[in-house]
Amino acid sequence: MTPDVEELLADAHVVRLPLVTRFRGVIEREALLLRGPSGWGEFSPFLEYDDAEASAWLAAAIDAAWGAPTPVLRDAVPVNATLPTVPVDRIREVLERFGEVRTVKVKVADAREGLADDVARVREVRRILGAEGRIRVDANAAWSVDQAERAAHALAPFDLEYLEQPCTTVAELAELRERLRDWQLPIAADESVRKASDPLAVARAGAADLLVVKVQPLGGVARALRIVAEAGLPAVVSSAIDTSVGLAMGARLAAALPELAYDCGLGTAALLAADVTAEPLRPRGGVIAVRAVEPDATLLRQHAAPPERVAWWHERVRRCAALLAASTLTAG
Repeated sequence: MTPDVEELLADAHVVRLPLVTRFRGVIEREALLLRGPSGWGEFSPFLEYDDAEASAWLAAAIDAAWGAPTPVLRDAVPVNATLPTVPVDRIREVLERFGEVRTVKVKVADAREGLADDVARVREVRRILGAEGRIRVDANAAWSVDQAERAAHALAPFDLEYLEQPCTTVAELAELRERLRDWQLPIAADESVRKASDPLAVARAGAADLLVVKVQPLGGVARALRIVAEAGLPAVVSSAIDTSVGLAMGARLAAALPELAYDCGLGTAALLAADVTAEPLRPRGGVIAVRAVEPDATLLRQHAAPPERVAWWHERVRRCAALLAASTLTAG
C-alpha cells in the first residue's frame, strides 16, 4: 500500500552535497532520502521542476522504499564517464575520477560556449580514450535542426557512438534523423521520453534509434521497464547526479533490462565531492555493482541541508504526494 505523507516524512533526510565541478549550472546537489520497509529511496527532482513533473520522481522513491524489488538479470552494470562543460585542460582530471571506463558522454551546446568549444572538448576526449574508446555527446535539446546537423558534421571525425537529444521536439528529432540517415549516426531520445506526457511518442514517430531512461522521472523501475518494452528500442539507463541511493535505483533498472547493449550513465557519483554512504556507488573497473545502499548516519548529519531547505523539501513532498493520491483516485 502507498504510505501516507506523514509516513513518508517520518524518516526523511534532506542532504546538500558538493560537486567537484559545476554541472547544470549548480555546484551543490540537494536530495531528499526516504526510508521504508524495502530500503531507501531518493526524491531529487531539480529545483526548477514543477510539482506535476516532480511527482513522478516521488513515485519512484516510494517504489524503491516501499515496493517489492524487481528481479534482476545481472549483478553489475557497465557505466560511462560523464564530462561536464569543463575547460580542455581539466578534462583528464575529471575523467580520472571515473577510473577505467571505455565510454565518455560529453556535454555540449552550453549557452556560454560555441561549437568550437564542443569540438575541442570531444577532440581531447578522443585523444585520451584512443581509437577504441566510445564517445557520445549530449546537447540536452539545445540545438535547432540546422545547428545539430552542423554539429554532426563538425564532430564526425571523432566517431561518435550516438547523439543524445540534440533538439527539443519529436518532429525535430525525426527531421534530423532523416537528414543524418546516410551517416549511420544514431539519435538517442532523453527529454523526449522523461519529460513527455507520452513517452512513447518518439518511438512511434521513428524519431530515435534508442532511448535514454531514468528511473526517477519515469516513476520507478516497473514503469520504466514497461516503457522500454513498448517502445521496442534499445535503452541506455542514466541518472541526474543522484546520490548513491538514487544510483542504486538506476542500477536495478539497468540490471532488470532483458538487453543492455550500451554503457549506462550511472557513474555520476564520481562527480560528487561527498556522498551519503561510506561505500558510494562509484565506478570500479568500468562498472558499478547492483546492490542496496545504506546511508551513513554521520554523513547524513554532516551533509544535512539547512532547516529552511528541509522545510522546502518537505512541503514539496506534501504537494507531490497529494498529486499522486489524486491521480490514483482518478485512475481507480
